[in-house]
Amino acid sequence: MARIKETSVREVVAASDMVEVVSGRTSLRKAGARYSGRCPFHEERTPSFSVNPADKLYHCFGCGKGGDVITFVRETENLDFADAVEWLAERFRVTLEYEETSPQLEESRKRRDRLHAVLEQAASFYERHLWETAAGAPVRGYLASRGLGEPVCREFRLGLSPGSGLAQKAQQKGFTSDELRGAGLTNARGTDYFPQRLMFPLADARGRIVGFQARKLHDDDPLKGKYVNSPEGELFHKSAILYGLNLARTAIAKQERAVVVEGNTDVIALRQAGFEPVVASMGTALTDRQLKELQRLSRRIYLCFDSDAAGEEATLRGMELATTLGFDVRVVTLPKGQDPADAPDGFEKRLVGAESYVVYRVRLELDRTPDRQEAFVRAREILQRNEDSPEWQDALRLLAGRLDLPKETLAGLTPKGGTRTLTQELSPKMLAIAERLERDVLAACVAHPGLLPLLAEISPEHFEAEAHRRFRDQLLEGGDDGDLVGLKAELDARVAREGIDERTGRQLLLRLRERRLRKDATEADPGRQREVAEAIERVRAAIEELSVERA
Repeated sequence: MARIKETSVREVVAASDMVEVVSGRTSLRKAGARYSGRCPFHEERTPSFSVNPADKLYHCFGCGKGGDVITFVRETENLDFADAVEWLAERFRVTLEYEETSPQLEESRKRRDRLHAVLEQAASFYERHLWETAAGAPVRGYLASRGLGEPVCREFRLGLSPGSGLAQKAQQKGFTSDELRGAGLTNARGTDYFPQRLMFPLADARGRIVGFQARKLHDDDPLKGKYVNSPEGELFHKSAILYGLNLARTAIAKQERAVVVEGNTDVIALRQAGFEPVVASMGTALTDRQLKELQRLSRRIYLCFDSDAAGEEATLRGMELATTLGFDVRVVTLPKGQDPADAPDGFEKRLVGAESYVVYRVRLELDRTPDRQEAFVRAREILQRNEDSPEWQDALRLLAGRLDLPKETLAGLTPKGGTRTLTQELSPKMLAIAERLERDVLAACVAHPGLLPLLAEISPEHFEAEAHRRFRDQLLEGGDDGDLVGLKAELDARVAREGIDERTGRQLLLRLRERRLRKDATEADPGRQREVAEAIERVRAAIEELSVERA
């Protein structure tokens, strides 16, 4: 690639807004002259990531990563130096100048630029044909019948291929037949590749168009398939594209979640309804390249594929791969025959009922395996290859309830790397998690006295540590236990370091309540199981509602 002049690099850095760039990956809040937030390079609960907006520098006290705005783009976008500078130049409208380089590299760079340029011209051509011609009227009517308004369709740059005329127009603007073929816009005969179809431009992570997906409109369409993509080529690689990611990436990073659906229109309908962290998998199971692109933005993904057999298999393949890459995977199940676009306004509520990976997998094996013994064996394999967690316990309870398993059988079911069952003690790792939750709850109540009435509704038995129980009583009853001074100082520092606000405190109190209910569920007799399960769902819904308010 041609070398960018140093003067251009300095211009790019000067024009870049460091806070805007970083905010696309993690939420920041002002702390004096700096900004802080959770590190986008490693998982953490405590914000340890610091940004200097004036000097355009960043540093994480947790993992040690740091650098300038170019380094940040290189790390987060997985780009080399030159590509990172070009990414910033495009975003902040800086014209770059290049040093002399080898003719081959310069020719390659210019060709890619030309292919992007002709694809951009094609998108504009298709847009005009959809919105400004009589031929586009029926298609505009179709979009309206699907509930898709013009503003959101224009935001996604939907268009209409007339079936001819594109190649001629592009050549009149100076593009060659070789460039048109390289961009996937013409066939071997040199005529337009796409017949009259509804066009969905496909963009890369930088928002540059790399190809199209075209939907069939007429029965006499010469191309097979309801949807047809641009041919694989120099720019377009189907396995690397997530539809809508260029528009959704900021919302995914800020909300720390990504929803993956099957269809382009599902993405458009959900965004129109105000739900933004959503992308489509190009109609197939998720690929390694697609997941690694999402991995730079969030570790939690929701899969919402069709409920038919093909959708079920796509969900399975996607979740298995995502789990191996370390994602927290949830599955959103829709009624048969329904797509997310059919009821976009209520989609957020569906996420509340999303099942974890391990629960979904166990439920699926129980539902589709008629033989009781075989269902048990399959479910056991799933449980034994997943680590201990509250979701693991939910899956175990589901298995025990559906197959009416005796305690002797349950005692032999253990998670990956552990020996815990419903009747066993918490592992040290789970104890550490429990202690952190309890201390965060108490820290929130120290900082926000308005939470004390909610703390009073939670009994001392909700706390595992004796010191935490005593401190709860001290907060509610007054007094000053000298033995708890050190704990009080730690909680005060925890609030300042973690920035726990009152809404977060309410969420923490609800999580503590949920934890107690889960424990109750393991000890409840069969007659009370349903009551406790319903109580857990109510608490989950309340937690999700607070999360939505924050978003």
